[in-house]
Amino acid sequence: MCSTEATTSVVIETIEPPRPHVEENDNAGWVEILEFQPEPSRIDREWVGQIVQSPGRFYEFTKRLIDIVAGVVLLVMAMPIMIVSAVAIKITSRGGVFFGQKRAGLDGRTFTMYKFRSMYHGAEEARPVLEKLNESDGPAFKIRNDPRVTPLGRFLRRSSIDELPQLINVLAGQMSLVGPRPLPVSEADNVRGKARMRTSVKPGLTCLWQISGRNELTFRQWAALDLYYIRHRSLFLDLMIIVQTIPAVLSARGAY
Repeated sequence: MCSTEATTSVVIETIEPPRPHVEENDNAGWVEILEFQPEPSRIDREWVGQIVQSPGRFYEFTKRLIDIVAGVVLLVMAMPIMIVSAVAIKITSRGGVFFGQKRAGLDGRTFTMYKFRSMYHGAEEARPVLEKLNESDGPAFKIRNDPRVTPLGRFLRRSSIDELPQLINVLAGQMSLVGPRPLPVSEADNVRGKARMRTSVKPGLTCLWQISGRNELTFRQWAALDLYYIRHRSLFLDLMIIVQTIPAVLSARGAY
Protein backbone atom coordinates (compact mmCIF):
# COMPACT_ATOMS: atom_id res chain seq x y z
CA MET A 1 0.00 0.00 0.00
CA CYS A 2 1.22 3.47 -0.83
CA SER A 3 2.35 5.49 2.14
CA THR A 4 0.39 8.49 3.31
CA GLU A 5 3.27 10.82 2.55
CA ALA A 6 3.66 9.45 -0.97
CA THR A 7 -0.01 9.85 -1.75
CA THR A 8 -0.13 13.43 -0.54
CA SER A 9 3.02 14.45 -2.45
CA VAL A 10 1.64 13.05 -5.69
CA VAL A 11 -1.50 15.11 -5.32
CA ILE A 12 0.28 18.36 -4.45
CA GLU A 13 2.89 18.06 -7.19
CA THR A 14 0.14 17.36 -9.69
CA ILE A 15 -1.66 20.67 -9.46
CA GLU A 16 1.10 23.16 -8.67
CA PRO A 17 0.62 26.03 -8.91
CA PRO A 18 -1.17 26.69 -6.63
CA ARG A 19 -0.74 24.26 -3.77
CA PRO A 20 -4.10 23.01 -2.51
CA HIS A 21 -4.75 23.03 1.19
CA VAL A 22 -4.96 19.49 2.57
CA GLU A 23 -6.29 19.03 6.06
CA GLU A 24 -4.20 16.84 8.34
CA ASN A 25 -7.08 14.46 8.91
CA ASP A 26 -7.43 14.01 5.13
CA ASN A 27 -4.45 11.67 5.10
CA ALA A 28 -6.21 8.86 6.93
CA GLY A 29 -9.02 9.12 4.41
CA TRP A 30 -6.70 8.71 1.43
CA VAL A 31 -5.10 5.64 2.95
CA GLU A 32 -8.54 4.19 3.58
CA ILE A 33 -9.59 4.92 0.00
CA LEU A 34 -6.78 2.74 -1.28
CA GLU A 35 -7.92 -0.34 0.61
CA PHE A 36 -9.38 -2.71 -1.98
CA GLN A 37 -11.50 -5.38 -0.37
CA PRO A 38 -12.11 -8.90 -1.76
CA GLU A 39 -15.84 -8.31 -1.91
CA PRO A 40 -17.90 -5.12 -2.44
CA SER A 41 -18.80 -3.57 0.89
CA ARG A 42 -21.46 -1.13 1.97
CA ILE A 43 -19.93 2.33 1.93
CA ASP A 44 -20.32 4.36 5.10
CA ARG A 45 -23.01 6.98 4.43
CA GLU A 46 -21.45 9.64 6.67
CA TRP A 47 -18.09 9.29 4.92
CA VAL A 48 -19.81 9.42 1.53
CA GLY A 49 -21.60 12.61 2.54
CA GLN A 50 -18.27 14.24 3.34
CA ILE A 51 -16.51 13.15 0.16
CA VAL A 52 -19.23 13.92 -2.43
CA GLN A 53 -20.74 17.07 -0.98
CA SER A 54 -21.57 19.39 -3.87
CA PRO A 55 -19.64 22.69 -4.04
CA GLY A 56 -22.98 24.38 -4.72
CA ARG A 57 -25.48 25.16 -7.46
CA PHE A 58 -23.36 27.97 -8.88
CA TYR A 59 -20.49 25.56 -9.43
CA GLU A 60 -22.70 22.91 -11.02
CA PHE A 61 -24.43 25.44 -13.30
CA THR A 62 -21.21 27.18 -14.34
CA LYS A 63 -19.38 23.90 -14.90
CA ARG A 64 -22.14 22.69 -17.23
CA LEU A 65 -22.19 26.03 -19.05
CA ILE A 66 -18.42 25.83 -19.57
CA ASP A 67 -18.78 22.25 -20.82
CA ILE A 68 -21.30 23.33 -23.46
CA VAL A 69 -19.55 26.50 -24.64
CA ALA A 70 -16.01 25.11 -24.56
CA GLY A 71 -17.22 21.78 -25.96
CA VAL A 72 -18.70 23.45 -29.04
CA VAL A 73 -15.62 25.64 -29.56
CA LEU A 74 -13.22 22.71 -29.19
CA LEU A 75 -15.31 20.50 -31.47
CA VAL A 76 -15.31 23.14 -34.22
CA MET A 77 -11.56 23.74 -33.83
CA ALA A 78 -10.80 20.01 -33.85
CA MET A 79 -13.05 19.21 -36.82
CA PRO A 80 -10.27 19.37 -39.48
CA ILE A 81 -8.08 17.02 -37.40
CA MET A 82 -11.04 14.71 -36.80
CA ILE A 83 -11.90 14.54 -40.52
CA VAL A 84 -8.31 13.72 -41.49
CA SER A 85 -8.12 11.11 -38.72
CA ALA A 86 -11.39 9.51 -39.79
CA VAL A 87 -10.22 9.21 -43.41
CA ALA A 88 -6.84 7.81 -42.33
CA ILE A 89 -8.46 5.19 -40.10
CA LYS A 90 -10.81 4.10 -42.87
CA ILE A 91 -8.10 3.62 -45.49
CA THR A 92 -5.47 1.99 -43.26
CA SER A 93 -7.45 -0.78 -41.55
CA ARG A 94 -10.71 -2.69 -41.80
CA GLY A 95 -13.59 -1.63 -39.57
CA GLY A 96 -15.49 1.46 -38.53
CA VAL A 97 -14.03 4.87 -37.83
CA PHE A 98 -15.45 5.17 -34.32
CA PHE A 99 -15.32 2.79 -31.39
CA GLY A 100 -18.10 2.90 -28.82
CA GLN A 101 -17.67 1.22 -25.46
CA LYS A 102 -19.96 0.91 -22.46
CA ARG A 103 -18.52 2.91 -19.57
CA ALA A 104 -19.58 3.55 -15.97
CA GLY A 105 -20.82 7.13 -15.69
CA LEU A 106 -22.37 9.26 -12.97
CA ASP A 107 -23.73 7.08 -10.14
CA GLY A 108 -22.59 4.01 -12.06
CA ARG A 109 -25.07 4.56 -14.89
CA THR A 110 -23.90 3.02 -18.16
CA PHE A 111 -23.30 5.16 -21.24
CA THR A 112 -21.52 4.68 -24.55
CA MET A 113 -18.22 6.53 -24.71
CA TYR A 114 -16.85 7.27 -28.18
CA LYS A 115 -13.27 7.20 -29.42
CA PHE A 116 -11.57 6.98 -32.77
CA ARG A 117 -10.87 3.31 -33.42
CA SER A 118 -7.21 2.65 -32.66
CA MET A 119 -7.28 -1.15 -32.72
CA TYR A 120 -7.75 -3.78 -35.36
CA HIS A 121 -11.26 -5.00 -36.12
CA GLY A 122 -12.35 -7.61 -33.54
CA ALA A 123 -9.85 -6.49 -30.90
CA GLU A 124 -12.36 -6.76 -28.04
CA GLU A 125 -12.86 -10.47 -28.70
CA ALA A 126 -9.10 -11.01 -28.36
CA ARG A 127 -8.85 -9.43 -24.91
CA PRO A 128 -9.37 -12.63 -22.85
CA VAL A 129 -6.28 -14.14 -24.51
CA LEU A 130 -4.20 -11.10 -23.48
CA GLU A 131 -5.38 -10.83 -19.86
CA LYS A 132 -2.20 -12.50 -18.61
CA LEU A 133 -0.16 -9.68 -20.19
CA ASN A 134 -1.95 -6.93 -18.25
CA GLU A 135 0.58 -4.45 -16.85
CA SER A 136 -1.85 -2.52 -14.65
CA ASP A 137 -2.73 -3.26 -11.05
CA GLY A 138 -6.28 -3.15 -9.74
CA PRO A 139 -9.20 -3.63 -12.15
CA ALA A 140 -7.76 -1.63 -15.07
CA PHE A 141 -6.43 -3.40 -18.17
CA LYS A 142 -3.40 -1.82 -19.88
CA ILE A 143 -0.62 -3.20 -22.11
CA ARG A 144 2.14 -0.86 -23.22
CA ASN A 145 2.75 -2.70 -26.51
CA ASP A 146 -0.75 -3.99 -27.11
CA PRO A 147 -0.63 -6.10 -30.30
CA ARG A 148 -4.23 -5.15 -31.09
CA VAL A 149 -3.34 -1.49 -31.67
CA THR A 150 -2.76 -0.44 -35.29
CA PRO A 151 0.31 1.62 -36.31
CA LEU A 152 -1.95 4.63 -36.88
CA GLY A 153 -3.71 3.86 -33.60
CA ARG A 154 -0.45 4.21 -31.68
CA PHE A 155 -0.07 7.73 -33.02
CA LEU A 156 -3.70 8.58 -32.26
CA ARG A 157 -3.27 7.35 -28.69
CA ARG A 158 0.03 9.09 -27.99
CA SER A 159 -1.35 12.36 -29.33
CA SER A 160 -4.72 11.82 -27.57
CA ILE A 161 -6.48 12.48 -30.88
CA ASP A 162 -8.42 9.25 -30.35
CA GLU A 163 -10.21 10.95 -27.42
CA LEU A 164 -11.62 13.88 -29.44
CA PRO A 165 -14.99 12.19 -30.18
CA GLN A 166 -15.68 12.34 -26.44
CA LEU A 167 -16.51 16.01 -26.93
CA ILE A 168 -19.82 14.61 -28.20
CA ASN A 169 -20.28 12.85 -24.86
CA VAL A 170 -19.53 16.15 -23.10
CA LEU A 171 -22.15 18.03 -25.12
CA ALA A 172 -24.64 15.23 -24.49
CA GLY A 173 -24.17 15.70 -20.74
CA GLN A 174 -22.75 12.20 -20.20
CA MET A 175 -19.29 13.55 -19.45
CA SER A 176 -17.67 16.80 -18.38
CA LEU A 177 -14.44 18.41 -19.54
CA VAL A 178 -12.95 17.67 -16.11
CA GLY A 179 -13.71 14.65 -13.96
CA PRO A 180 -12.52 11.11 -13.22
CA ARG A 181 -11.88 9.08 -16.37
CA PRO A 182 -14.69 6.55 -16.84
CA LEU A 183 -13.75 2.89 -16.67
CA PRO A 184 -15.28 0.22 -18.91
CA VAL A 185 -18.25 -1.33 -17.11
CA SER A 186 -16.46 -4.69 -16.75
CA GLU A 187 -13.56 -2.97 -14.97
CA ALA A 188 -15.70 -0.61 -12.88
CA ASP A 189 -17.61 -3.60 -11.52
CA ASN A 190 -14.35 -4.92 -10.07
CA VAL A 191 -13.42 -1.74 -8.16
CA ARG A 192 -13.61 -2.39 -4.44
CA GLY A 193 -13.85 -0.29 -1.31
CA LYS A 194 -14.32 3.46 -1.26
CA ALA A 195 -12.60 3.87 -4.62
CA ARG A 196 -16.06 3.04 -5.98
CA MET A 197 -16.94 6.65 -5.18
CA ARG A 198 -15.14 7.65 -8.40
CA THR A 199 -18.56 7.46 -10.04
CA SER A 200 -20.17 9.88 -7.56
CA VAL A 201 -19.44 12.75 -9.97
CA LYS A 202 -19.72 13.02 -13.75
CA PRO A 203 -16.72 11.47 -15.55
CA GLY A 204 -14.42 13.76 -17.52
CA LEU A 205 -12.28 14.16 -20.59
CA THR A 206 -9.28 15.10 -18.44
CA CYS A 207 -8.42 14.81 -14.75
CA LEU A 208 -5.58 14.82 -12.22
CA TRP A 209 -4.56 11.34 -13.40
CA GLN A 210 -4.31 12.64 -16.98
CA ILE A 211 -1.83 15.37 -16.03
CA SER A 212 0.14 13.28 -13.52
CA GLY A 213 1.55 10.57 -15.77
CA ARG A 214 -1.53 8.57 -16.75
CA ASN A 215 -0.52 4.92 -17.19
CA GLU A 216 2.74 5.45 -15.31
CA LEU A 217 0.68 5.57 -12.11
CA THR A 218 -0.70 2.59 -10.23
CA PHE A 219 -4.46 2.24 -9.98
CA ARG A 220 -4.21 3.06 -6.29
CA GLN A 221 -2.58 6.39 -7.07
CA TRP A 222 -5.16 6.96 -9.81
CA ALA A 223 -8.03 6.33 -7.39
CA ALA A 224 -6.48 8.60 -4.74
CA LEU A 225 -6.18 11.46 -7.23
CA ASP A 226 -9.80 11.01 -8.30
CA LEU A 227 -11.05 11.02 -4.73
CA TYR A 228 -8.94 14.09 -4.01
CA TYR A 229 -10.60 15.85 -6.96
CA ILE A 230 -14.07 14.85 -5.83
CA ARG A 231 -13.49 16.21 -2.35
CA HIS A 232 -11.82 19.47 -3.43
CA ARG A 233 -13.44 20.16 -6.80
CA SER A 234 -13.96 23.79 -7.72
CA LEU A 235 -13.94 25.97 -10.83
CA PHE A 236 -10.38 27.02 -10.02
CA LEU A 237 -9.18 23.42 -9.72
CA ASP A 238 -10.98 22.56 -12.98
CA LEU A 239 -9.22 25.45 -14.71
CA MET A 240 -5.81 24.40 -13.39
CA ILE A 241 -6.37 20.85 -14.67
CA ILE A 242 -7.46 22.09 -18.11
CA VAL A 243 -4.42 24.37 -18.40
CA GLN A 244 -2.03 21.58 -17.40
CA THR A 245 -3.68 19.13 -19.79
CA ILE A 246 -2.12 20.94 -22.77
CA PRO A 247 1.55 20.22 -21.85
CA ALA A 248 0.54 16.75 -20.61
CA VAL A 249 -0.94 15.89 -24.01
CA LEU A 250 2.02 17.38 -25.90
CA SER A 251 4.51 15.41 -23.81
CA ALA A 252 2.52 12.16 -24.33
CA ARG A 253 3.76 11.00 -20.92
CA GLY A 254 2.10 7.72 -19.95
CA ALA A 255 -0.01 7.62 -23.13
CA TYR A 256 -0.29 4.24 -24.83
